[in-house]
Amino acid sequence: MSGNNGSPRKPKALAAGSRLGVFAPASPAESVEMIAGLAELKRHGFQVVVNQDAKAEGYFAGPSLERFNGFLGALNSDMVDGLVALRGGYGSNYLLEFELEKSLASLKCVIGFSDLTTLQIFFWQKCNWITFYGPMVAAGLNAGAGARKGYDENSFLQAIGRTESGWKLRLKGEPVLAGESMGRVLGGCMTLLEATIGTPWELDTRDAILVLEDRAMKPYQVDRVLMHLKQAGKFEGVRGIVLGDFPESEPVVAGAPTVRQVCARILRPLGVPIVYGAPIGHTVRPMLTIPLGVTARLDADGEGTLEFLEPAVGT
Repeated sequence: MSGNNGSPRKPKALAAGSRLGVFAPASPAESVEMIAGLAELKRHGFQVVVNQDAKAEGYFAGPSLERFNGFLGALNSDMVDGLVALRGGYGSNYLLEFELEKSLASLKCVIGFSDLTTLQIFFWQKCNWITFYGPMVAAGLNAGAGARKGYDENSFLQAIGRTESGWKLRLKGEPVLAGESMGRVLGGCMTLLEATIGTPWELDTRDAILVLEDRAMKPYQVDRVLMHLKQAGKFEGVRGIVLGDFPESEPVVAGAPTVRQVCARILRPLGVPIVYGAPIGHTVRPMLTIPLGVTARLDADGEGTLEFLEPAVGT
């Protein structure tokens, strides 16, 4: 497993006037959703650079080499200041077939969630690169700020634009185990994190405040992933855990354990602060944006808060 040593590498802050490149590393999106998301970015004063040459292939936004080149082209372009994914779905893992770390000429904000977890973990493990777990063009931004299936505007702008430390994020969840701890925020979509086990970019979770979220999983499937992570040693040395609200994951049988109960049973014995029900990643509530790779203090009392002890971006 690739260890992660050295200081986190912070991309340049984004603000009104910054040029955002849209890339499609996974599945295609409906054009109406893309147009709505682009309009929302423009509302914030961002200039948008879209490279949509690839033609969709089944559940992919295009052939893997074209998706790789689309990402790399935006990343290494002087005309692009930061990158926002079109949407998730499936396929980001194919970009790692092309020795991606050898081609990364510049460091920029990369924003997305869901299938992007694969890239975000890779960038952290291989490059010490801080990325952003937040809304995408056709998955969050398209629905608008504060809207159902939309995004939380304040955390989005703070995460990618604030160059000072000390901002607090209300997690809008509930405690599974109260308490405070400090660690490096890492994680993302639970099944994608699980899928890094055994790869050269397997996530090192020691000393982490671990973010775990997903959707449309039966409680026993959440149980299975958590037990795999436990048995693979991924909870050893974890400082705290922030769980999503797991939409569309109701028990199949009346009276069977809920996802929250499964999480509590498996995770409470770790004895670290745990918050459940934060609107991160897959959620129908306005999605929070969380920088991955920065040091934060987790307070699991009440609705829970994350206080970021360093900025995620530089000047």
